[in-house]
Amino acid sequence: MVTLKVFDEPAALAREVAHAMIQRLSRTSQSSEDPITPLEVALTGGTIARAIHRQVGAQSAGVPWGQVRFWFGDERFVPAESPDRNALQAREDFLDGLTPPPFAVMEVPAVGEVDSVARAASTYSEQLRHQGTGSWDLVMLGLGPDGHIASLFPHHPAAQIRDAIAVAVTDSPKPPPERVSLTFEALGRNTRAVWFVVSGADKAQAVARSLDPTQDVSSTPVRGLLERLPAECEVVWWLDKAAASEVEAAALEASEDDFA
Repeated sequence: MVTLKVFDEPAALAREVAHAMIQRLSRTSQSSEDPITPLEVALTGGTIARAIHRQVGAQSAGVPWGQVRFWFGDERFVPAESPDRNALQAREDFLDGLTPPPFAVMEVPAVGEVDSVARAASTYSEQLRHQGTGSWDLVMLGLGPDGHIASLFPHHPAAQIRDAIAVAVTDSPKPPPERVSLTFEALGRNTRAVWFVVSGADKAQAVARSLDPTQDVSSTPVRGLLERLPAECEVVWWLDKAAASEVEAAALEASEDDFA
């Protein structure tokens, strides 16, 4: 089932996503019959993600972070100290301040740690294969104005790869050109919840296309993920009004109970 939640402005969106994330992880942790196995969460980057992460940090007291292992849906292949790194931003915004510390924060190797973006992708694949549990409790994704998710871009060869966990992107249409991204298969396998967090009028057309089941995967990468998700997976679109402005009225009315 796909749910739309629409908020007046980005600050309210960030605050409510953070609150919902904390509630979900706390509830899942409390109901788990196996407290030793960590909860697996894939984070995204971008402006609204950073706002959410800061809100998570501000609301984090009492959350069992020691049972959560964080991953990244994609990463820019740049030096570890680069401000472009999703991992560095997330650490600054909330991860390094969590108490107790997370079970683990799994980062894509950076420039200087491996000799190529291809090696970074293969190393990250091995980490997920051997250290991950094989399922996701929560995958968080942004959406670009062109419709890309993670670093899987429309009409890009990397989005066509089906037999890998992570792929190397060597000619990204958005800088920096080298990136590592989890594939549709890796993001969609045994996933309990996918949350798309999108803010801004420049994303409105991409949101509308992504919610249109007649769109093809090549032009609208979200469709490639949605078709791989388990039937029981929770799919939520967290939007501000600007991002939702081109969604058909019928779709919005169907989710009117989820408006905030």
